[in-house]
Amino acid sequence: MSKSDPRDIDEDAILKGLSADELDQLEYELQEMDPENAMLPAGFRQRDQTKKTPTGPFDRGALLEHLEKQALEHQDREDLVPFTGEKKGKKFIPKPGAGKIPEDEQITLEPELEEALKNATDAEMCDIAAILGMYTLMSNKQYYDALGATGKIANTEGINSVVKPDEYKIYPDEPPNETDVEDTLRRIQNNDSSLTEVNLNNIPDIPIPTLKEVFQSMKSNTHVLSISIVATRSNDPVAYAVAEMLTENTTLESLNIESNFITAEGMMAIIKAMSGNTTLSEIKIDNQRQKLGDSVEMEIAAMLENNSSILKIGYHFTQQGPRARAAMAITRNNDYCESHNMSYKITTESQQQFRKNINDNNN
Repeated sequence: MSKSDPRDIDEDAILKGLSADELDQLEYELQEMDPENAMLPAGFRQRDQTKKTPTGPFDRGALLEHLEKQALEHQDREDLVPFTGEKKGKKFIPKPGAGKIPEDEQITLEPELEEALKNATDAEMCDIAAILGMYTLMSNKQYYDALGATGKIANTEGINSVVKPDEYKIYPDEPPNETDVEDTLRRIQNNDSSLTEVNLNNIPDIPIPTLKEVFQSMKSNTHVLSISIVATRSNDPVAYAVAEMLTENTTLESLNIESNFITAEGMMAIIKAMSGNTTLSEIKIDNQRQKLGDSVEMEIAAMLENNSSILKIGYHFTQQGPRARAAMAITRNNDYCESHNMSYKITTESQQQFRKNINDNNN
């Protein structure tokens, strides 16, 4: 008897011949899904088994009381090993000879050397360890003190002080700047001959208009040689006032505007104004809140190459190219001063002659 081909079965005819109960039973059987398929919801992994008649109305309070009563009546399981509070295990007792160097690793010294080491003090042992490079047995201070000894024991602390920190040195706080800003401004405006140095460092509450007025007054001042406004919260408006002052002032030799809020634009104005200044010998502009950038550094290097009066500049270059150019320019200016036995301040006539020499050499 040959088997019939499953492809010849007429499924539609079979379904039409089923009754309503048989169709429900078929649908129930087809609801069997893959119970291990984690991608399906829990309700789709098994048959619907909720088609049961309720045994009674749902009472949440009664259910909670039943569960609580069942929990109280259930006895706790007894511990397999009762807790007594006693500590288990054996006490560690070191074996005889533990901690000693094995015989095959021991070093035999000459009698004279062994006698010398036996009678050496802690300070001498520490110095010997430093000389042999055993710096892990001492602090840095002990190590360098021992290396710096010339015939004498520089280290008097000894090996036993290796875990002791160096003595903490207490430095007194820097006294506040007691400069009277209003009085200083008035003396600048009056061109007071006794005022040659203006120091407004670390006075954070100076109004910006007052700082601008200070530099506006410096345009015509002929006695102030040094002015410093470090950490005064100066910003770009103050920088523009500084730039205008540098184009007119012919006396100022030192300017310090470090640790402020001057941006690249304000600093660029100052650098460009210095190209025509022939009296300023020292300028410090480092440690602004924002980085000045590559373009400002290139402008600084170009200014120093064309300005022969700057002998000192306080700025940390981030690029190698501008740093090298600035160093060469500063060295050139200082060499020129030494060769002509000039003082810290370069005179205008010397500047003009030096620039003429530079131009002649370039041509």
